[in-house]
Amino acid sequence: MAPPQHILLAEPRGFCAGVDRAIEIVERAIQKFGAPIYVRHEIVHNTYVVNDLRAKGAVFIEMLADVPPGATLVFSAHGVSRAVQQEAQARGFSIFDATCPLVSKVHVEVAKLAKQGYEFIMIGHKGHPEVEGTMGQLEHGIHLVQDVPDVARVRPAQTHKLALVTQTTLSVDDAAEIAAAVRTRFPGVREPKQQDICYATQNRQDAVKLLSPQVDVVIVVGSPTSSNSTRLRELATKLGTTAYMVDSADELQAKWFDGLARVGLTAGASAPEILVRQVIDRIKALGAVSVRSMAGIEETTKFPLPKGLRMAAATDLSTMARMTQAGPAQE
Repeated sequence: MAPPQHILLAEPRGFCAGVDRAIEIVERAIQKFGAPIYVRHEIVHNTYVVNDLRAKGAVFIEMLADVPPGATLVFSAHGVSRAVQQEAQARGFSIFDATCPLVSKVHVEVAKLAKQGYEFIMIGHKGHPEVEGTMGQLEHGIHLVQDVPDVARVRPAQTHKLALVTQTTLSVDDAAEIAAAVRTRFPGVREPKQQDICYATQNRQDAVKLLSPQVDVVIVVGSPTSSNSTRLRELATKLGTTAYMVDSADELQAKWFDGLARVGLTAGASAPEILVRQVIDRIKALGAVSVRSMAGIEETTKFPLPKGLRMAAATDLSTMARMTQAGPAQE
């Protein structure tokens, strides 16, 4: 069978500002306070990133009881519940919050409207740490829906003050469909002033919508636990293009490319560019002769670090320099 000939790179792809910030918080904490630094849950959902930080001195835990007294603790980019925040404070840890500011915005909105007597419908995936963190901002009055049928099963205590919130890493199209069902059942529901799905998630999905029709197969670089990466694979498949998600270049299978001339390549918001370059090298070893980047949105958003980490030494290398070794757009 003929090998693949061309690789088309989605733009944008890979790390977003929230992931950059979360990784840098852990790295700077290690540099400033020394290892170990404890991190509740994976800082972001990517195997390479977690293993890299673990090698540098990060210890990933789920239970705060596993953190020794007086230790430095980082909350992951997905956010945590109020109960976790309160327990961490009660245990006396030195805390740095790496929650993505776009997730924090949802938490603030929930807290504000709850004081005004609102109940909430949250569109999201049960068990995802971001969903647990957002729902954990309240003791009651927030109802999770995962799909359109769930909307019919929601039983809020009242409907005159009802607000809608969304997990930030969902499929834009799927979330819109569920939101439409919520509006149909609860016409007076209050929606966010700006949609909760983050700009980076939407940009990467929009890029896949442009990429998929131009290629024979789509490869998504991302870990199985990454919601936004999984949505990219699902989206390409929904658009009629065969798609696979890989955690590393080692997972690529030559048979995926047999007889296919054009390979599309993207990466979830928690996947570093170094993995993309390794996947490119592997596909080129199978026979691809050209690599081209699509035109796409240039993301310039950058979120500030927590106050206690902003004065780290000027010699610190940036996350982008170390973990997003971007190659040339054209080859």
